[in-house]
Amino acid sequence: MNQSHSSTLNDELDGDTLHEECGVFGVLGHPDGATLTALGLHALQHRGQEAAGIVTFDGKQFHTEKRMGLVGDHYTDPATLAKLPGFISIGHTRYSTTGEVALRNVQPLFAELEVGGIAVAHNGNFTNGLTMRRMLIADGAIFQATSDTEVVLHLIARSKQTSSSDRFIDAIRQMEGGYSMLAMTRTKLIAARDPIGIRPLVMGELDGKPIFCSETCALDIIGAKYIRDVENGEVIICEIQPDGSITMDSRKADQPKPERLCLFEYVYFARPDSVVGGRSVYTARKNMGINLAKEAPVEADVVVPVPDGGTPAALGFAQASGIPFEYGIIRNHYVGRTFIEPTQQIRAFGVKLKHSANRAMIEGKRVVLVDDSIVRGTTSLKIVQMIRDAGAKEVHIRVASPMIYFPDFYGIDTPDADKLLANQYSSLQAMCDYIGADSLEFLSIDGLYRAVGGESRDASNPQFTDHYFTGDYPTRLLDNDSTSNVRKLAVMASNG
Repeated sequence: MNQSHSSTLNDELDGDTLHEECGVFGVLGHPDGATLTALGLHALQHRGQEAAGIVTFDGKQFHTEKRMGLVGDHYTDPATLAKLPGFISIGHTRYSTTGEVALRNVQPLFAELEVGGIAVAHNGNFTNGLTMRRMLIADGAIFQATSDTEVVLHLIARSKQTSSSDRFIDAIRQMEGGYSMLAMTRTKLIAARDPIGIRPLVMGELDGKPIFCSETCALDIIGAKYIRDVENGEVIICEIQPDGSITMDSRKADQPKPERLCLFEYVYFARPDSVVGGRSVYTARKNMGINLAKEAPVEADVVVPVPDGGTPAALGFAQASGIPFEYGIIRNHYVGRTFIEPTQQIRAFGVKLKHSANRAMIEGKRVVLVDDSIVRGTTSLKIVQMIRDAGAKEVHIRVASPMIYFPDFYGIDTPDADKLLANQYSSLQAMCDYIGADSLEFLSIDGLYRAVGGESRDASNPQFTDHYFTGDYPTRLLDNDSTSNVRKLAVMASNG
């Protein structure tokens, strides 16, 4: 990710988190398509805060609006939505995992092909995107963006199939990795999910019109009814007919594979009010805390969540342990991008810009800090110090997921393996000493599996995608040897 637009201070604040992938939303046949899409993207804002885009079709032509920044900063303006008339609409909110931060990479990407115009948006990452890009360039293709979504457009254009939907299916069957994808033509809304369902995608309905989106919370915000999850490896083609009716065609893989949803959807990414894979995210996170309290008990006076991700797990930990739950850390939701020159003195304020200790709940007490995950550990170090400065007698950290050892290649922007805390220290005690806590414990992989799915991990056939904890990557990583070149693709700098 190109962070030249960010200050050093924000790099320090953001560098210790796993950044979300992206969110997608699409609707067919509804007169308020753009407005519904904007609302849906607003509900999916947590999946990407760098940029957002919407494409619509009004029966005559396509319209698009792409903006850097938050959905609410742009798409609440009636003048902006007025530029997006149409009864078909897809939208995307983005955090870059491949390709730099530039307006040309903001999805949906649109192309005019032999079969007509088509717009494509996807959440996740292709593990053979760079390999396919190089093959296409060697064959004469010209790329405008550095997002690997553009590879799909080129494959659609080159497909020998006749219909747009068959071309789309032909294209995505050549891609590998974890993804959920939406495409729209002049009459169709197409939804697709990767063969093992790493990334989520759900289908809903509003006023009899089909809707597809990354999470159920985007259905809730517009009052739509949840119908079902798009199955792993499934492509659903919805087409509006001349009489206004909508047909739906489901295509499934010839040799279906077992679903393996990404565990980090439950640990961190999905909104707690969403239902992912038929499971309440909130309940799963609370179960993580319950299991953590059983696996790693501690004598303490108060359970304090690290906001916001640690809150459901902290509630579960408090419930199972009998230790009172309190908001010992208050989060500032309006920190944004700092305009302050990041001098060394100001850098020391780093975590306090986002979090403040609630001294009344901490002073003189033995505190259990519950967090959803630890990546580099730099934020944990600062939070522990902040809690001690507020007068805590002891600080114990309990993490509601296992240690992260391995990088991700399916749409989560993770640090290199050697930057992960678990790989920098030879023992749990050494990690604990670095962070400055009195004790440090992580949830076991089986404890996490039981919290989410009710059963321990099946080592021979894991029920979820969990490579960041185990090193068990569920697909081939064809681009892995070349990932260092991904960000060198764009030779033209962009200011927008």
